[in-house]
Amino acid sequence: MTDSVPKDPIRVTLKKLISQSKANFTADDVLKDFRTVKEKRDNRKLLKTLEILAKNQPKALESLQETAKLLEKKDPFYCLINFLNCYSDVNIMQAMRRNPNPMFNKNVRDSPESVSEIKERVVQAASGGLSRTSPNNSSVTSADLLGLASLTLPSSNNIAPAAPAPTTSAAASLGAASLSPAGKTEHNPDNLWEFHNIDNFQFQQTNIAAVPINSQENLLLNDLIYCLTGMRGCYISPVMNPFEGETGGRATSLKFKISEQVHCSLRDIAQEILPLASHYTCIQSFIQKTPFTQYSQVLQALSAALNNLISDYYLLLAQLESELNAGNLTLHKMLFYVRPTLNTMEVLAGAVSLIVTNDLRGGQALTLLFNQISALTGDEESQRFMIQLTQLAAVPYMNILQLWIQKGAINDPQQEFLVEDNEVIRQKELPEHYSSDYWEKRYTVRHERIPCFLDKVSDIILRTGKYLNVIHQCGKKVTIPQTMDLQFSPTNQNHITVIENAYRFASKNLLEVLLKENDLMGHLMSVKRYLLLQQGDFISEFMDACEEELAKNVDKVLPMKLENLLGLTLRLSLAKHDSYKDDLHCELLTYDLVTQMSKIMNNEEENWLSHGRLDLNGLECFAFRYEVKWPVSLVLNHIAISKYQMLFRQLFYCKHVERQLCKIWKENSIAKTFSPQVAEHRRSAFTLRQRMMNAVQNLEYYMMIEVIEPNWHLFIQNMNKVENVDEVLSFHQDFLDSCLKNCMLTNTTVLTRSIFEMCNMCLKFCEFIQSKSALTPTDTFSEHVARFDLEFTTLLIGLLKQINVIASDNPSDRFINLVHRINFNSFYNEQMDKLSEKDALLTTHR
Repeated sequence: MTDSVPKDPIRVTLKKLISQSKANFTADDVLKDFRTVKEKRDNRKLLKTLEILAKNQPKALESLQETAKLLEKKDPFYCLINFLNCYSDVNIMQAMRRNPNPMFNKNVRDSPESVSEIKERVVQAASGGLSRTSPNNSSVTSADLLGLASLTLPSSNNIAPAAPAPTTSAAASLGAASLSPAGKTEHNPDNLWEFHNIDNFQFQQTNIAAVPINSQENLLLNDLIYCLTGMRGCYISPVMNPFEGETGGRATSLKFKISEQVHCSLRDIAQEILPLASHYTCIQSFIQKTPFTQYSQVLQALSAALNNLISDYYLLLAQLESELNAGNLTLHKMLFYVRPTLNTMEVLAGAVSLIVTNDLRGGQALTLLFNQISALTGDEESQRFMIQLTQLAAVPYMNILQLWIQKGAINDPQQEFLVEDNEVIRQKELPEHYSSDYWEKRYTVRHERIPCFLDKVSDIILRTGKYLNVIHQCGKKVTIPQTMDLQFSPTNQNHITVIENAYRFASKNLLEVLLKENDLMGHLMSVKRYLLLQQGDFISEFMDACEEELAKNVDKVLPMKLENLLGLTLRLSLAKHDSYKDDLHCELLTYDLVTQMSKIMNNEEENWLSHGRLDLNGLECFAFRYEVKWPVSLVLNHIAISKYQMLFRQLFYCKHVERQLCKIWKENSIAKTFSPQVAEHRRSAFTLRQRMMNAVQNLEYYMMIEVIEPNWHLFIQNMNKVENVDEVLSFHQDFLDSCLKNCMLTNTTVLTRSIFEMCNMCLKFCEFIQSKSALTPTDTFSEHVARFDLEFTTLLIGLLKQINVIASDNPSDRFINLVHRINFNSFYNEQMDKLSEKDALLTTHR
């Protein structure tokens, strides 16, 4: 059928401008350049062509500037029409509305940009230059079509960044599509041929009802091929935008309307094929968005995998059109050929739609793909595609993971890896007290980024990289003995085996660095000697040397003098053989033990330095400080040293009280020369001193022999079988926490104050005895002793009662042993019973 067609105003205007500018190209050359697809066009070349045409024309500069702006966001052909409209004798836009352009009025088979003409280029581009079509390029066999219907994906080793897919004529204008959940981002119709109309253009429809049904089928087949590449057809059009409405987790719900003039039997078959166009649009939109670097690497890898799949999809369409041109294609055949692809594309589009709708990325996207594999049980073909797709999408994630477990480094520009690095400075620039925070805060796991197939091993993944990172910061190079090939496969657990092997290697190497190269156990033994008073001769000599200085107010104590005395006593005692004695230093804290204890337990260490100095003497503020270098500071960090200091301060204070009680025993040995009457006044003081000595010595014995030594023995046993640094840290912390708890230095602040009040009472008693003349005892002396006796007994009984209460709540702890030692002959039972009755009476009155 041929119809008379009016003159084309576009060609008329072009020929006029070419003639006036004396250009050396034709109107067809210009039209060909401006029909170039987006990926191949050069806007500068197009503007240069228009500049030549506008030579000697009025307002040429303004027209060129306007066209340059339009080229940035509009179709080149539209820009050409807008430019020519300035110099045409008629309004080209209106003329085209009245008389559609003949080049859009041709049968698709005659179009120079038809699918047939570029089919060979598509095939060559997708298959490396080898065409899969028949030699005459006009027909294919059914076996070829069935082979193409089964889409294929590349192996993970050949995966490349996502790139624009090869296009047929119908897909020639596919650009970057919007990848956003419905309603979140404005859709730009200039980016992708998603069944929208081009401004000021329309397709001409013939009265298809007057055409025989066989011819209707051919026309409908042409329209279907165009729709399957995202182009609006003459007789098929979408009824809603693919980004409108709720998807409900399914593929984008795009419905199509087929002209009522088409026979109903043909419409029914076409409606079964058209969902493939919806699935293709959803996938293509995803592909066009993700190549940009600001998007998740996992999504980029997924896009690349889908892009290769879409290439095979284009080949299928090219072969279908070849069959159509040869007259061998019917709607029934087309439905049969695309059925396998339709099922697969539905599954893939559904997964892509879920990712877009829920704004998933990284590990979340991998989790969704992995779960889709299980959901497809029973559909082997779709499940096979989903397995391949998940493997390819996981490649960048597994590459980041491999770098982490192989070198302890993170290369995660899009922040989608499960381990997050919270550090911005080098280890040499670490601030004070950094090492304690390093292990817990430097690297952390982001649980929302963990793919479900790595959830069970996320902890050892974190520790593997941390171990290697510490080794590198120690200046030691680590070389994994075997080549690591970490690839994810949903069908096996090989990636878990690789991760576990890397963990064992890193753990073994870091333990060697700590235990052998840096002698961690030697440092721990040194800390025990000094801060837990195991080196008895050194402690005695140090207290003898520093007693006078420590008796001063803390503001008057000279730290340098203490350091000198410490160095002297270290070299005069057996501690001189200790290799790490020089790591020990003196420290005068600005708070008493109770304050330190409350801050340690409440994690308020950062406020210590701002705490106001109390009115304390040097003895109450004194503590040893043990300084170690990296990486031993991971274990002996400032929190651990602070806990050691708490134990030391209580032991050191009790040892000081014991020494003072021993002094008055030596000074009062002159009482042997007293007469019986005078000695009678002294007897009560001697008895009280002995009771005080018994309480203090038993308290020391309990803490050192019944608490610290058994826990230390258990700690050494555990250290002999450790397998990783985390176990070292855990066992060491358990040792300290157990010692603090059983030494009444945790949250029992009332108990700790009772101990110090009792010790202070003993010191006051010693001062009283030393200040009185032993030769002139009086009734006033006896009264003072009686008051000290009453106060001490009250404090001691209160302490024993508190210990009894704690022991009843914690029967597994050793608190009750201290009660039995101090009250070994039930001497205090009667007083304790009376005190309990008094407390009960007060409670009743309240």
